[in-house]
Amino acid sequence: MELPGFAVAVWMFACFYASVGGYPNGKVREACTSMVPCHGSSPQLSPEHTITVNGTEFKPGDSIEVHLSGPDFEGFFVQARDAEHLDSPAVGSFVLADRRHSQLLTCGRTKNSAVSHTSKAKKKDIKVYWIAPGDAPKHVQFLATVVKKYRIFWVKIPGPIVSQPDVLSPTPPLHATSEAISTSYPVSCISKPFSASGCGSMKFCIRNPSNCDPGSASCFFLSFQQEESSVFIEMSGPSEGYLAFALSHDQWMGGDDAYLCVNEDHRVHVSTAHLKERSHPLLDSENALEDVSWRLADGLLQCSFRRSIRLPAYKGRFNLDTSYYIFLADGEASQGGPIHKHRRQPLVTDGLYNVTGLPHDIGGSRSPRLIKAHGALMFVAWITTVSIGVIVARFFKPVWSHSFLLGKELWFQVHRMLMLTTVMLTSISFVLPFVYRGGWSQQAGFHPYLGCAVMALTIFQPLMAGFRPSRHAPRRQLFNWFHWSTGTTARILAVVTMFLGMDLPALDLPDPWDTYAMIGFVAWHVGTDVLLEIHSYCLVRKVEVIEDDRVQILQSLTSAEAEGRLFKQIVLTIYVCGNIVFLVAFLIAINQV
Repeated sequence: MELPGFAVAVWMFACFYASVGGYPNGKVREACTSMVPCHGSSPQLSPEHTITVNGTEFKPGDSIEVHLSGPDFEGFFVQARDAEHLDSPAVGSFVLADRRHSQLLTCGRTKNSAVSHTSKAKKKDIKVYWIAPGDAPKHVQFLATVVKKYRIFWVKIPGPIVSQPDVLSPTPPLHATSEAISTSYPVSCISKPFSASGCGSMKFCIRNPSNCDPGSASCFFLSFQQEESSVFIEMSGPSEGYLAFALSHDQWMGGDDAYLCVNEDHRVHVSTAHLKERSHPLLDSENALEDVSWRLADGLLQCSFRRSIRLPAYKGRFNLDTSYYIFLADGEASQGGPIHKHRRQPLVTDGLYNVTGLPHDIGGSRSPRLIKAHGALMFVAWITTVSIGVIVARFFKPVWSHSFLLGKELWFQVHRMLMLTTVMLTSISFVLPFVYRGGWSQQAGFHPYLGCAVMALTIFQPLMAGFRPSRHAPRRQLFNWFHWSTGTTARILAVVTMFLGMDLPALDLPDPWDTYAMIGFVAWHVGTDVLLEIHSYCLVRKVEVIEDDRVQILQSLTSAEAEGRLFKQIVLTIYVCGNIVFLVAFLIAINQV
């Protein structure tokens, strides 16, 4: 499966906003046989529209005027069939009377054998002409599928029967929507929340968060229980729109077997679909599901159904005795319209599982491992190593100026080690999203652009440091300014980039906790910096004589600051501990998504 970035995201599950067959342009050849719209719901039982003709007899080559009328409708699909064999292919051809609202389609081998809409603009009546073929059956009946709106439609509305001269009366006409009823399924309501009892022993379960109670309004639950040659499936979650799961051969969206439970006008419609790459799901006109039930209560959407382990007659349905990655997603659905793309990354199992094999009780992750590693490394780099390195360089020159490590002052070695660690962590982290996406993400907003800017500044900073002038050189002060401004700009952009990245679908840390935690870290760092600045200023005020040439911008103030050595070391210890607390909190949050 191939995920979006996005905005992966792309992962998954939306629907064509369309009329018959999910196409607003009326090109619905997929429905030529069944005449059933791929809208994932059952047809209405009592048709509101009628078909009339201007004659009851015909001879080969005759033209018969066919009129479809009734309350406003968006889509339609008209055919003529052998009245005694309504499952047979369409017969004859049509000629249009109004090309603005109708178009010709070819079903099977017969050219222009069906008529459909050209757009979803509302209309009240349609007129076409049917041309009788030379090999026409004795009796022909006109059928129409009419779509009032996306989930309100009638299938195979029976029209008049026309006959060739001097033949016996036809069999009784088709009753309205009987074909649609035969392709739908009975639906009942679930009486209580699902139970996790038997998970891992009798049935295969996926829960998010791990080990959550299916009756909780914050628990996503999916279970599979084998019963002889079929599997009973339960799915629930806190969704007012839709829940969906898919079986996939990989961890990318595309070529997958999907199942959707959609809340439509306080009723739940259960349907199967096929996912093609990162596009809307193609809803099936015929369901292979049995014992369909649903429940909407206490903020939960629940649905259950049964399907056979093997369904060779249904194209796109995977065999359930094979191992797959399993996706679980949720999102919004329009009233009377299609479902929308999921707002966050779907939950994906971390491996291939056979739902009819050994039962498991597992969780899943809504964030890919590479993206988790990307976020974790960035937090380590920009919450700990950079922040501590800046504090050390800014305030500990006089404190550690007489301590040496490997021939260099201690403060400088600590600063350089922390900054080089930052460069290494940032570089590794920077590559991971590109490895995962296989290129640039168009759905991640400003985050990747700012990330590239941070990466560029991170590389530029040590390169510039490698050409720093000697301590007393005339250009040293200019270098200090550039070194400080580059580093400060990188830190500010890094914080902004992390703010944006935390809410992207591929990571999506818990709201609003992530925002408050990041604000807390920024306040913690700024507060520590201000405290040490005030302390340095107070030390300077104690000095009776300050030579003007000794006070330089961006350098340690004077040796008088050494008097506050104990205070600074205490502040640094507390600061490092605080940074570690923030870091651990973010890492735990990343691990749980």
